[in-house]
Amino acid sequence: MLLAVLLTVVLAAAGYLWFVLHWSYSEGDRAGVLQKFSRKGWLCKTWEGELAQYVVPGVAPTIWHFSVRDDEVAAQLRQATGQWVALHYTEHKGIPTSCFGETGYFVRSVRVEQKSPPELPMPGLYPPQATVPAQ
Repeated sequence: MLLAVLLTVVLAAAGYLWFVLHWSYSEGDRAGVLQKFSRKGWLCKTWEGELAQYVVPGVAPTIWHFSVRDDEVAAQLRQATGQWVALHYTEHKGIPTSCFGETGYFVRSVRVEQKSPPELPMPGLYPPQATVPAQ
């Protein structure tokens, strides 16, 4: 009887874990400058990154945190640090441990864009000021 209950609990936990890792709550794309990418963790090492999203030029960027499970995608991101990238991701809710990633956002693919990171302030954003002659 105890063995049956224990087996049921283990199978239920394994089924739940499979479900939350293979079913995504949402998926989408984000673009910005890959600001930070590192492998971290005490027991479970995971790839974690930060994407700086510039919504309005001249304003501080929004930072988006993400995780990567695929080593091939991690290698591409390591090469793209400091560059403008487009990331395709899936969001997973209800993951019971951080051993799979510190965030619920998992990057699936990366595309390096051929534009440079925004300069602050953006050149040409503000028109030149008219000078008033001194009297």
